[in-house]
Amino acid sequence: MLDLKTLVREILGNFCLMGVCWSNRIKAESPSNTGFNSKNGSGSSSRASSTSMPLTPRSEGEILQSTTLKSISFSELKTATRNFRPDSVLGDGGFGSVFKGWMDESSLKASKAGTGMVIAVKKLNQDGFQGHKEWLTEINYLGELHHPNLVKLIGYCLEDDHRLLVYEFMPKGSMENHLFRRSSHFQPLSWSLRMTIALGAAKGLAFLHNAERQIIHRDFKSSNILLDSNYNAKLSDFGLARDGPTGDKSHVSTRVIGTQGYAAPEYLATGHLTTKSDIYSFGVVLLEMLSGRRAIDKNRPTGEHNLVEWAKPYLRNKRRVFRVIDPRLEGQYSVSRSQKAAVLALQCLAVDPKYRPDMNEVVTILEELQDTKGIPKSTQKEHNATSQGLPNGAPDSSKRSVDDALSVTAYPRPSRNPLFA
Repeated sequence: MLDLKTLVREILGNFCLMGVCWSNRIKAESPSNTGFNSKNGSGSSSRASSTSMPLTPRSEGEILQSTTLKSISFSELKTATRNFRPDSVLGDGGFGSVFKGWMDESSLKASKAGTGMVIAVKKLNQDGFQGHKEWLTEINYLGELHHPNLVKLIGYCLEDDHRLLVYEFMPKGSMENHLFRRSSHFQPLSWSLRMTIALGAAKGLAFLHNAERQIIHRDFKSSNILLDSNYNAKLSDFGLARDGPTGDKSHVSTRVIGTQGYAAPEYLATGHLTTKSDIYSFGVVLLEMLSGRRAIDKNRPTGEHNLVEWAKPYLRNKRRVFRVIDPRLEGQYSVSRSQKAAVLALQCLAVDPKYRPDMNEVVTILEELQDTKGIPKSTQKEHNATSQGLPNGAPDSSKRSVDDALSVTAYPRPSRNPLFA
């Protein structure tokens, strides 16, 4: 029989061996908080600086002791959310429910509804160790990462069995809602806004991939792209994030986990995780934005359930691309821009990961697709401030052969692989 201390030590040891723990502190260094560093002039939103930290995995205690995040009491969050009232729920997910609340911005004390800083409080379902690991992983990454295109984590609560996370409130909600919900609250996004949101999300991923130690999001999807009041995109939900491969390693081996329809085929087949896995997921999301269709939709006619499988034949033919484009966007885009966006999606969705562009290349192409017409003025200012391009010498994947993207590798199709969401 193992005593309690030994058991806890073994659990935490296994937890760190799974790659969830890390030690680097990363912060975007950027003029005027635009997401670009000054190391290379105009620079790239993907660049990051990092202090030299030990590469050994960290325990739960080390993570919580080293984070600069504020520890907030359960009673404070209970008051801030008005006792987690049902009408305060912003959304539900595998982690738990998210509630709207209010706090004083300086003291982080609960304030009356409608006063102070609006917050989003994620409350962990109290049923199992996996949820606790994801809670800790969010603190581990978002407690150290700072970038205009990542959601801001304000604080956390660890009290008895309670596990909560406190984020900045994102007034426009998720991109998923704007793309797929049909109601007066969610008007269809214009072509210009979709391309702006795609660029912001790409910059967030580029920042993660170009950190001193690569970070793989592993659950990039439309519901994890949140929008502020000006439709600026911010990546959220880092509970499944992993450090990328180090040294001479080409990948990270891990169990397959994520959301059906977004995972890369080689990851499904082998469990091998790289930044190219995120890029495939980005291609799926870009395709959702172009088409207004979900990655997986069983309500569609036979043959159209899987968006990638249905759309690829049209993306390969410039004359047929229009069949993929959301009909609600009619008259809002040029043929050349829609074709370029389609080619980019196709490249990201290449079956063989070596033919997918990296996120710096994706950012470059999306910069070229920006059109400020139809974007709210407040968003135009943010767009103009951040549209600086990539460093000189960055490769241009728009010149990459589409034939390369269509190369066939013997991986099973994503729709045939089970995922554990």
